[in-house]
Amino acid sequence: MKASIPLTNRKRVVIIGGGFGGIKLAKSLRKSPFQVVLLDKNNFHTFQPLLYQVATGGLEPDSVAFPLRKIFRGQDNFVFRIAEVHHISAEAKEIDTSIGCIDYDYLVLATGSASHFFGMDQVEKHSFGLKDVAEAVDLRSLVLQNFERALLEKDPEVRSRLMQFVVVGGGPTGVEMAGALAELKRHVLPNDYPELDLRQMEVHLIEAGPQVLGAMSEQSQKNGKKALEKMGVHLWMNTFVEDYDGEKVKTKDGPIFETYVVLWAAGIKGSVPSGIEAEHVGPGYRIRVDSFNSVVGLTDVYALGDVAYMETEPYPKGHPQVAPVAIQQAANLAKNLIAAEKSKQTKPFSYFDKGSMATVGRNKAVVDFKGFHLKGIFAWLAWMFVHLLFLIGFRNKLIVLMNWVYSYFTYDKGSRIIIRPFYRTRYKKPKMDLELKK
Repeated sequence: MKASIPLTNRKRVVIIGGGFGGIKLAKSLRKSPFQVVLLDKNNFHTFQPLLYQVATGGLEPDSVAFPLRKIFRGQDNFVFRIAEVHHISAEAKEIDTSIGCIDYDYLVLATGSASHFFGMDQVEKHSFGLKDVAEAVDLRSLVLQNFERALLEKDPEVRSRLMQFVVVGGGPTGVEMAGALAELKRHVLPNDYPELDLRQMEVHLIEAGPQVLGAMSEQSQKNGKKALEKMGVHLWMNTFVEDYDGEKVKTKDGPIFETYVVLWAAGIKGSVPSGIEAEHVGPGYRIRVDSFNSVVGLTDVYALGDVAYMETEPYPKGHPQVAPVAIQQAANLAKNLIAAEKSKQTKPFSYFDKGSMATVGRNKAVVDFKGFHLKGIFAWLAWMFVHLLFLIGFRNKLIVLMNWVYSYFTYDKGSRIIIRPFYRTRYKKPKMDLELKK
């Protein structure tokens, strides 16, 4: 069965994925001679860098999500469909999806990445990643539920476990999440739960390497570590997680952490669609592409962003899996597709590194840019400005800014709402009940 896509005489570019790369490519092809078809399993774009604030009650989900159709309003050559991709047949130039088969002239894979659990099925089953809105909302609900349960729990060991939080991975996501939880402990939860002894609440950050923020400069690593320690986060360096059963985190030759909440930020892997064979996949489950983002060994198939693995002299292990890479690759690919259609010369991709940054908490952030290193309030303001700049939609920018200003002056986070009790089947339900015990 063919999917319902408008017929046209134009060549068709199908983009799978409505992330930073997919959106930038579709927008860059606005005035091109192509029909642009965007497929995504959701009808909205998610601003993933701020999901940790949704998970800790700083922002509502709709602040970091924006309808895809609204982004492309008025773009005549654009078609959007909600669809799950089942299989790609590169030889037939056909995609099998949940809404039917779709033919293409050019296919662009902008499918992004997923949490990488390195084959640890138990850890994957019981811990949280932070890659989509639903997961962030579920994590927020579980954190709040734990404190509600702690109010009722008479067993001190169980009550302590309910207030233990473990973050695995010392990259920007892990550091930001640990810092946000520490701020909850210091500024918010004492007002919400005056009956609880919040000295029992502990935030643990586990990192397999010798330092947090390993991809940043040595100076930023030291500043980030110092800020986390000052906020009361317990840091465990050179510590490897081996297992998590929903109650206990086991580490290799290290301590055991008893907790119901584990956030996994220790690695990501490319989301490779079915039909892309192993010979086309490189390290980190990323699709091998040449310097033009063309999938090596396939014709008229491209990949960009987190899912693309491009070896270059400056980046022999591939480019960093961050939004600027996806956006720049998409802009270059759009120019090349248009140029190739006009029989003009195409240009290889060259990444302009705009630096890296991470926030630890209120007035605390680190920024690296071209040999310059910022920390403290100026880095924090720069971090806020850049994230507002990348957010899609004026309404979202305004709401996020207002939330940040409100939180800054009131030391409060206003979105502490349990939308639904969290007992999803892929996670182990804690051995206690929300109901009052008789």
